[in-house]
Amino acid sequence: MARLLLERRLRDVSERLKRLREELVVTDEQLAQLAGEADDARLRSLVSETPSAAREHTEAEGHAGAMRRHRASVAEEIARLERTQDELLDAFQAQRS
Repeated sequence: MARLLLERRLRDVSERLKRLREELVVTDEQLAQLAGEADDARLRSLVSETPSAAREHTEAEGHAGAMRRHRASVAEEIARLERTQDELLDAFQAQRS
C-alpha cells in the first residue's frame, strides 16, 4: 500500500476513533441517566402496583436497553477501528524497514 494512502487511512481512522470515543462518553452519561430513571420507575411500579406505573417501568427499561445496545455497538466499532489502526501502523512500519 502506498505510503500516502497509509497516512490518509491512519488519519481517517484516528479521527473516527476520536469521534467515537467522545460519543462513548456521552452515551455512558445518557445510559446512567436512563438506567436511573428505569430504577425509579421500577420502584414506583412496585409501590403503586398500577398498570400505568408498570407501563412506565417497561418503557423506561426499553429506553435503557436500547442505550445499552447502542453503547455496545459503539464499543465494538472502537475495538474494530483500533485493530484496523494497529494493522495500518504495522504496514506503515513495514514500509519503513
